[in-house]
Amino acid sequence: MAKRDFYEILGVAKNASEDDIKKAYRKLAMKYHPDRNPDNKEAEEKFKEVKEAYEMLTNPEKREAYDRYGHAGVDPNMGGGGGGFGAGGFGDAFGDIFGDIFGGGRGRGGGGPQVYRGADLRYNLEITLEQAAHGYETTIRVPSWDKCDTCHGSGAKPGTQPVTCTTCAGHGQVRMQQGFFSIQQTCPKCHGSGKIIPEPCAACGGAGRIKRNKTLEVKIPAGIDNGMRIRSTGNGEPGTNGGPSGDLYVEIHIKPHAVFQREGDDLHCEMPISFAKAALGGEIEVPTLTGKVSFTVPEGTQTGKTFRLKGKGIKGVRSGYTGDLFCHVVVETPVKLTDKQKDLLREFDRSTNEGGAKHSPQSKGWMDKVKDFFE
Repeated sequence: MAKRDFYEILGVAKNASEDDIKKAYRKLAMKYHPDRNPDNKEAEEKFKEVKEAYEMLTNPEKREAYDRYGHAGVDPNMGGGGGGFGAGGFGDAFGDIFGDIFGGGRGRGGGGPQVYRGADLRYNLEITLEQAAHGYETTIRVPSWDKCDTCHGSGAKPGTQPVTCTTCAGHGQVRMQQGFFSIQQTCPKCHGSGKIIPEPCAACGGAGRIKRNKTLEVKIPAGIDNGMRIRSTGNGEPGTNGGPSGDLYVEIHIKPHAVFQREGDDLHCEMPISFAKAALGGEIEVPTLTGKVSFTVPEGTQTGKTFRLKGKGIKGVRSGYTGDLFCHVVVETPVKLTDKQKDLLREFDRSTNEGGAKHSPQSKGWMDKVKDFFE
């Protein structure tokens, strides 16, 4: 069966530029690639046909022979066939297509050193509960890389210049052919930069940059919670070969508070009150993050009783309302009593016992349960 015209296969004119041929090949290769058309023999044959056409038309010698003599000029038996991995060869375009399909490679930009985004950095910032509740502005010092003043970022000793890597010809990558696949990897000699520095700068060791600390202003929004992060765009490590810098993430850690414990937007605190206040009731004063407030404890308040002060918590960064403050009563047992105070308590105890269960309903209920248990 006669072979189809290579230009017809790719859908380009005979005077098409190499870029036009590459674009046409990328489009068709992605359409018929076996990984996108599993178990489709027709697509597989078309992919091979497109591959062969591209392989021939991007090789200047083979294209010239094909234009003059047709398929006979590139017949493998006459020395015309075969694939190459030089500039513009099948390896370059297949590497790009492979990257388009699977998300790897250099992308559509073609040759040149690999460009990498800089790494993200994390900074742990410890703040108080009050600062988290009301918002806070501060400055932090973080490590940073700056251009070397001696070599002006080239990495080479003053008076010298980096040279093109001979292993990858400045591309920053090398390719290996393994059967049907072309595998691309970072050049082991220049590590993707495409350049070799014969005489490194003594100040930066050939890196072209030196580490310094820089000061950044950080604004902590009101209501931020423990473990939340604030992103500072572009203040991470710089990219490689002109790639974008990473980001800096400031992670918030809230110090333990002497009075309050935070749960989401709510606050909790223990509220010690005297035995007399619990028995008789009365007004007490409690702290909040916005000042002191007073409320009345009812007569006969027991330890463990919780009072809710609405809207006295924290308004979180993602909340539309302010949380509450929960005060947990702890009845304090008096200590270091005088003899007179002890006598008064004994007299009080006798009088309450004589009054029966009405003065100690919880004790009466508990004793009844114990009695039922043993019986």
